[in-house]
Amino acid sequence: MLAYLAPYRWRMVAALLLTLVEAGLTLLTPYLIKVAIDQYIIPANRQGLARIALTLTISFILLFAASSFQRYIVSWVGQNVLTTLRADLFTKLQYLQQAYHDRHIVGVTVSRVINDVAEINELLSQGIITLLGDLVVLIGIIIVMLSMSPRLALLTFTVLPIMLAATWLFSRQARKAFRKTRSSVAAVVGDLAMDINGIRAIQAFTREKASQERFEQVNLKNRDAYINAMNLSFIFLPGIEFLGMLATVIVLWFGGHYVMGSAVTLGVMVAFLSYVNRFFQPIQELSRIYTTFQSAMAGGEQVVELLDTPLEIIEKPGAPELLPQNGEIRVTGVSFRYNPDSAEVLHDIHMVIPAGKTAALVGPTGAGKTTIANLIARFYDTTAGSITIDGVDIRDVTIHSLRRQVCVISQDPFLFSRSIAENIRFGNPAATDEAVMQAARQANAHDFIDRLPDGYNTRVLEGGVNLSQGQRQLLSIARALLTNPAVLILDEATANIDSVTEALLQDAIARMLKGRTAMVIAHRLSTVRNADLVFVIAEGKIVEQGTHNSLLKMNGLYRQLYERQFMDEPGT
Repeated sequence: MLAYLAPYRWRMVAALLLTLVEAGLTLLTPYLIKVAIDQYIIPANRQGLARIALTLTISFILLFAASSFQRYIVSWVGQNVLTTLRADLFTKLQYLQQAYHDRHIVGVTVSRVINDVAEINELLSQGIITLLGDLVVLIGIIIVMLSMSPRLALLTFTVLPIMLAATWLFSRQARKAFRKTRSSVAAVVGDLAMDINGIRAIQAFTREKASQERFEQVNLKNRDAYINAMNLSFIFLPGIEFLGMLATVIVLWFGGHYVMGSAVTLGVMVAFLSYVNRFFQPIQELSRIYTTFQSAMAGGEQVVELLDTPLEIIEKPGAPELLPQNGEIRVTGVSFRYNPDSAEVLHDIHMVIPAGKTAALVGPTGAGKTTIANLIARFYDTTAGSITIDGVDIRDVTIHSLRRQVCVISQDPFLFSRSIAENIRFGNPAATDEAVMQAARQANAHDFIDRLPDGYNTRVLEGGVNLSQGQRQLLSIARALLTNPAVLILDEATANIDSVTEALLQDAIARMLKGRTAMVIAHRLSTVRNADLVFVIAEGKIVEQGTHNSLLKMNGLYRQLYERQFMDEPGT
């Protein structure tokens, strides 16, 4: 984490120097007061007192300037570190494999990037400088006090063993307590994000009360974790203040007697009282920094874990680009499991989709159809076997070039909260407005877009809630057409839409498939009758393959699925 401060090392050096100046001036003030009392006030030396007053004024001005500039530099560095760290985390999340995002709740990940980073930033920027400054003040006060009156200084330090014991006890509990606060706040954000995303389902099934009760439990756990952590601080920090007050009483009692016995001057005792107060101020500040340190360490563990998460989908060094050619797909002996200790979801898959042909994948839910699509797009890597496009293993080419040539259109396409034009242009940012409109026309989306109040500038609301399922699907087809991929994968692209929109989609898809290699995953078998080849998948294996008509004659699983859907329809 300290590496994030490296680009700002000279600014941090400047902040450190200003901190040392601030510490030196802090140490100087009580000494000047001691000189004023002993050498000018008691002897009634007005000229000397004026000089001391002027010196103190200049000292306070310099102290103000050093403190202000130091805080400005530290805040500036802190915000830059915060920005850089969050940007690095965001970049990491962009390139982490799909499996990582499948395993982690969105809200928890957001909490890592927002809340945990803020804790780390406070420690890296302000904590380190403050720590060094307070240590300098502490050491300086000890030296000055010992030089002024060793006996009175040692009496003052009698409270230190108690303070060290309290610090040791506090440190044992603080790390554990603050680790719980970081995990609990992540749980709150995760639960909140999940319920907001699922608000339609919650309201549709009238589960508002149950969701409220579950969130309340998570929220109360977060409250209890913070209260537990704060209780430790509320006991420890006032304890340090009490020890400071006790040290003041010691100085006042013994110092007063020493003054009466002429062992020390009045100025020395007044300076000691000031130094004692200042002595425990940095100790209190160090205690606060230690609390921040514990909280930052708890958050830092999560941030470092995210930054250190290995990429599973990686490119080979010097990997070439996959050049657009014919688009033949060959899957050879492919097996796949999501985790090393989980069961195989695909086993020994062999399939060939000739260039420019359309293959359909059908089978029961959970058979592994979508998994095959994800493997071809290399959202996951195969456990065994290989996948080639035009004879080139997809693991041997750059990921960017592969996904430029392989476009996946899912059942529920994601649209960003941007204009319709920006969503269509998402895969090809350099496309002109005319190209965007042409893609929309080919996808049969232009007419409904043109009827919108702002046309192509209409903003899509979060989740595309201001568009129908069919309209979102038409936009996803327009987006795919604009990227001009060699291979298309349609994963239940015509599911859950009305018959009128389905006709528009089927027309757009038929136009889009011309001259391209395509894989169509469908539950509704009416959409695969015209496929050049049909693969039937069950329990992670290909159990049948052939054309629609040849599979019907086999009297196997495909025929069973087909008859189950169409036995009541005439002409099937």
